[in-house]
Amino acid sequence: MKPERRLSIAAALVLAAMVVPARAATIEITMDNLVISPAEISAKVGDTVTWINKDVFAHTATAKNGDFDVTLPPRKSVSGVLKKAGTIDYYCRYHPNMKATLKVEP
Repeated sequence: MKPERRLSIAAALVLAAMVVPARAATIEITMDNLVISPAEISAKVGDTVTWINKDVFAHTATAKNGDFDVTLPPRKSVSGVLKKAGTIDYYCRYHPNMKATLKVEP
């Protein structure tokens, strides 16, 4: 093998070793005492959102644009992976005063 070829391969291996894959985050959103917290949060496509219902009655996380409609039984949690970017306003169908915004970046 020519020295130039070995150098190219070595450089490629060094660069490949330096690349660290991005890790998706887990975003936790709590429903407690008829309040969604945080009311506004940012995330990225590929992140996992975990809604945690701390109340003794069911809630939903229902996107106004139809992106998701999650039912949360009392004292349970539900997770989902964010698949597209955009600003999503959502609410609880059972308690419409519970509102929040999820900003999903690419």
